[in-house]
Amino acid sequence: MTPVEIREEILDILSDIAPDEDLSALQDDVAFRDQVELDSMDFLDIVMELRKRYRIQVPEADYPQLASMRSTVTYLEPIMKDMQRVS
Repeated sequence: MTPVEIREEILDILSDIAPDEDLSALQDDVAFRDQVELDSMDFLDIVMELRKRYRIQVPEADYPQLASMRSTVTYLEPIMKDMQRVS
């Protein structure tokens, strides 16, 4: 997957988790929690959705890497470069 495709997948996951949020103005370098109302359970839902869709295991120690769109894409790009969606 390309960085653009990964970004689109993350936006899709966020829209499922926070359907009432306007994600059109999401800034790549600003933490998700500073832009979208996400609590710790919502964040875990993002991690779980990555596991469900792509069978990606994100170790708890790496959770800070998923703070913003840019850091998430950067973290996932080498992992997802040859992946396709599972479901």
